Amino acid sequence: MSRVHDALRRSGSGTPDFQSQPKAQSLISRGLDSKTLISAPEFENLLDRIEEVPFNPSPDAHLIDASRPHEAPSEEFRTLRTRLNHLQSLQPIHTVVVSSPSPAEGKSMAAVNLALAESHLAGNHTVLCDFDFRRPLVHNLFQIDRSPGLTDYLLDKATIEQIVKKVAGTNLSIIPAGEAVINPLELLNLDKVRVLMANLKKSFNWVILDTPPLLFAADANLLSTMADGTLIVVRLGVTTVDSITRAIQSLCENNVLGTIVNGARRGELYSKYTHYHTYYYSKPD
Repeated sequence: MSRVHDALRRSGSGTPDFQSQPKAQSLISRGLDSKTLISAPEFENLLDRIEEVPFNPSPDAHLIDASRPHEAPSEEFRTLRTRLNHLQSLQPIHTVVVSSPSPAEGKSMAAVNLALAESHLAGNHTVLCDFDFRRPLVHNLFQIDRSPGLTDYLLDKATIEQIVKKVAGTNLSIIPAGEAVINPLELLNLDKVRVLMANLKKSFNWVILDTPPLLFAADANLLSTMADGTLIVVRLGVTTVDSITRAIQSLCENNVLGTIVNGARRGELYSKYTHYHTYYYSKPD
């Protein structure tokens, strides 16, 4: 059973402790002018032009169910959703990277269930982007085709409306990873990625990015510089303090929104996770 812990540090106080910077300004510094970011015709009325696919999750996907909102882990992700939405009312946060220090810590499941929880709110259009080009899972969880997807779009093999799929009966859209590539990091360095990130926020209230683990590839570190915040997923009894330390230090910006603890039973979280919790708060600014 998953359980959300310290999802957004100090969000209740109204003083989030990450450095926010205008993303448009950072993109302009990379050579993209504001006109390019604002006037991207291919993104206009995007929601009206995308294909709809049935909600047909894999039987072993363990996705949260909107019809049973009080069952764990649904309730835990609703708590995370509430805190994120509160923080969004205080800061311009729309794009969130979900990653983990190492593989097998549950970051893809956390990204998917967070996106689903957000999409359960009326009018809260959410898009889940599978930026884990090395080991994509989102298309399997929803039983849709992997391609066309993000890599196809970045390589000019598909248009934006061809890669976005709206899940029937929900406010959730999915962008799968796309065809396999041998140079994922080089692909993520394209200016087209930054334009994509900037313009998805115009169609969706939340843009959730599933990325490779922080300590095994630089992909998530790069994507975090384009996003408004990062959530780090850890697994109780598996993730070490050293891994968390190095993962946070690897981020190029201090925009860690919080942590999601996976694999905890109800009632045991605070007793067994105290050593992580203490360190997380005591890290130097």
